Amino acid sequence: MSAANELLTAIHARLTGDAELLGMIGEDGIRDRLVTGRKLPCVLIGELVSNDYSTSTEGGEEHLLSLEIWSDAGGRKRAQLVASRLHSLLQDAALDLGQHHLVSLLHVKTQSRREAKTKLHVAELRFRAVTEPIGAA
Repeated sequence: MSAANELLTAIHARLTGDAELLGMIGEDGIRDRLVTGRKLPCVLIGELVSNDYSTSTEGGEEHLLSLEIWSDAGGRKRAQLVASRLHSLLQDAALDLGQHHLVSLLHVKTQSRREAKTKLHVAELRFRAVTEPIGAA
C-alpha cells in the first residue's frame, strides 16, 4: 500500500475510534464526499497531495491533506468545535502506517467560510505529513 493510502487509513481509524468526535458528528459522520440528505455536521476527507520529499540518500514523501467539517443548524460555531477536536486528535499524532514511518503530522492552518449556494458552514483544516519507508534512517 502507498504511504498516502496508509496515512488516510490511519487517520480514518484514529477519527472513527474517538467517542467524543463520534458524539459530535454521529457514527457515519466521516465521509469522502458530501451526500445530500445525510445528517450534518460531518467530516469530509478532502484533498490529498503527495510530493516526493526524498534526499540523495533516503526516500520520503510530503503529504498535504485537508479535512472539511460541514455544518448546517449549528453553523460556524459547531464546525469550529469539531475542527478543534480534529486538531487535538491529529496534531503531531503518532500513527502506525504499516510499511511507512510517519515522521511528522502537523497542523498548517484552519479556515472557515459559508458556502453561498448551500448556506452551509465549512471549516477546513490543513495538515502536512512527512513519511518515509520503514527501514529508512
